[in-house]
Amino acid sequence: MQYLIQLLISGLAIGAIYGLIAMGFAVIYKSTGLVNFAQGEMTMITAYIAWTISTTVSGNVFVVAVGAILAAVLLGLVIERLVMRPMLGEPVFATVMVTIGLAVILRSAINFIWDAYPHGLDVGMGRGIVHLGGIGVRTGQIAVIATLLFLLAAIWAFFRYSKVGVAMRAVAADDRTALLMGISATRVHALAWAASSVIAGIGGVFFALSYDLSPAMFQLGLKAFPATILGGLDAVLGSGLGGLLIGITENLAGGYLGSGMKEVAGFAMIIVVLMVRPFGIFGERDIERV
Repeated sequence: MQYLIQLLISGLAIGAIYGLIAMGFAVIYKSTGLVNFAQGEMTMITAYIAWTISTTVSGNVFVVAVGAILAAVLLGLVIERLVMRPMLGEPVFATVMVTIGLAVILRSAINFIWDAYPHGLDVGMGRGIVHLGGIGVRTGQIAVIATLLFLLAAIWAFFRYSKVGVAMRAVAADDRTALLMGISATRVHALAWAASSVIAGIGGVFFALSYDLSPAMFQLGLKAFPATILGGLDAVLGSGLGGLLIGITENLAGGYLGSGMKEVAGFAMIIVVLMVRPFGIFGERDIERV
């Protein structure tokens, strides 16, 4: 029983990281109708910037956190302004291919700017052990689960009650009509890219706190994308919960069926779910048109 609980807790922790990155996917899709295949690379860049701040400027957790968030905002805004904005009005396939090319460039930038060796992000917290009922849990695991739950609530309220959230949904539904209503599509897109970069970057920083930081971190995007599909591409909250489901499924499969099953369990799960609900568990039927 204790082994099962340990698997569930660690599954929730890695699932929360997947969920944060998946929410980044969903925020961009919900606001722009675009799938960003450079999400994993943006996550990795933010984590590397956090590590750079901790090793060269200050290892204080608040300095690192603020610096990483500001860097993520800047990264999202620069990508939107220089790469994505010129693609407005272009075919979706061409725009998606641009994000794939961007992913390759960002992935290569790690070796040019930093190096190919693994590093540990140490801010003086996150790796301590807390014993809950005889089960050891890292403080970083508790923190990432709490962060995901907080952001789920905050984003739900943002899209439901704020004027900006409604504007983002309107632009995603029909940008031309939204423009006629006085909504600036370019501002909405910029905000979506900045928010997506921050949310996914937080997931990357938490991953670096709990595990090693390396150029292979871009694979987090590949792990998180199934969570987005599972929850629904147009469902930000569903994507976060989908990450938790993927994390738990992977951990249980790896713990009871063998480590080899851990890599395929999540994908097997989305195949089964999509056969029943092609638009995801929490997605809307309109997703079938994409």
